[in-house]
Amino acid sequence: MNADHVFSPDPATRDVARRLYASVAALPLICPHGHVDPRVFADPDYRFGTPADLFIIPDHYVVRMLYSQGVPMESLLPSSTQTEADHRQIWQTFADHFHLFRGTPTGMWIRDELRNIFGIEEKLTSASAQRIYDAIAEKLNQPAFQPRALYERFNVEVLCTTDAATDDLAHHRRIRESSWGGRILPTFRPDGVVNIDAPNWRANVDRLSEVSGISVSDYPSLIRALEQRRAFFKQMGATATDHAALTPFTVALSDREADAIFQRALRGQAGADDARMFTGHMLMQMARMSVEDGLVMQLHVGALRNHNRAIFERFGPDKGADIPIATEYTRNLQPLLNAFGNDPRFTLILFTLDETTYARELAPLAGHYPAVKLGPPWWFHDSLNGMRRFFDQVMETAGVYNTVGFNDDTRAFCSIPARHDLWRRSACDWLAGLVVRQVVDEDDAREMAEALSYSLARQAYRL
Repeated sequence: MNADHVFSPDPATRDVARRLYASVAALPLICPHGHVDPRVFADPDYRFGTPADLFIIPDHYVVRMLYSQGVPMESLLPSSTQTEADHRQIWQTFADHFHLFRGTPTGMWIRDELRNIFGIEEKLTSASAQRIYDAIAEKLNQPAFQPRALYERFNVEVLCTTDAATDDLAHHRRIRESSWGGRILPTFRPDGVVNIDAPNWRANVDRLSEVSGISVSDYPSLIRALEQRRAFFKQMGATATDHAALTPFTVALSDREADAIFQRALRGQAGADDARMFTGHMLMQMARMSVEDGLVMQLHVGALRNHNRAIFERFGPDKGADIPIATEYTRNLQPLLNAFGNDPRFTLILFTLDETTYARELAPLAGHYPAVKLGPPWWFHDSLNGMRRFFDQVMETAGVYNTVGFNDDTRAFCSIPARHDLWRRSACDWLAGLVVRQVVDEDDAREMAEALSYSLARQAYRL
């Protein structure tokens, strides 16, 4: 990895990209959306475990690629009786197949982590696997490689986690009560109680009753409990909510219609159409609450979860079997945007897995409605080429300032600097092309690079 990696081979463009990148490379990292477990920061003595714990076992990007090439899932996910030898073997299997990640964002991130965090210059291969394992393991036992120390080393200004509506936020409370100065904030995610087809939905509703102190027995009590939890999350520092749905379908139901569906769900009699209608209605309610309490609303849609039923039943969710579907936004979001899209108190950040909607729907929506902002390329498109396509298809219609810059959306804490660096390099290279073609001058490009790297996310998420 040389200093110019991912920059254009054209000398004129590359020279401008270098200068733009130099102006943003050292900016603090704003991490407004992600899935890092807050407990790693709550315990000042927390250790990441083994190299396999850090790089492989929790990372569905890694697991899905290996499984696609015939590596058995059992050889990647240790049993409850796991040993050090098991983890070494998982690492060896990973190294034996590391060539599969050539040219992928995962390969770029891991290469960056090994070099820039752990100081490992040697290529990861079958032959080097155990040497590299030992080198990482040795460093993971050092205080400098504990999560709080790495947070400071990475120059993270703020990091937001994603927390269920039923979470008591005990880890966040411990962080707030400690003397550590890191800024770790929760994000309110109510999917488990508002999507009536969610796994363990009834148990989640019972837990919501417990933590809110409100007996959730009907639709009105559900709304009161959710409003109570949002207020608690906001008190604990939350600035945003996050919502996942199969599609962005929204609909306004009457209270009577919503309660009828909720009662069927409590009896275990709700069907697929009930689930679709209730989720669509609850997205409207979440938008209404955001107008009232000021929490930014994020909407992630378009993933058909747990597509591989056999893997889900045996190993559970988040094993790389969530697959994108074609998604329509213009008509599906019209009820919500007609109700709240013109309200200056409301911010709706949209994420997509369907790139065909960038220029056709999402950019025009963000280019018109004051409430709508576009999240960065997400999941399968959090990549060099995905970022380039995003810039090319979105920016002419929506403009830079109707996007929210970058968020890393990861469980893999040590990949955060690499992900932000790839975004900053990609953005600077794209902007350099505009400068060379005389679409913008370099001073403007420098301001745009700073916005895309730092200030847009900070402003959009009210951080």
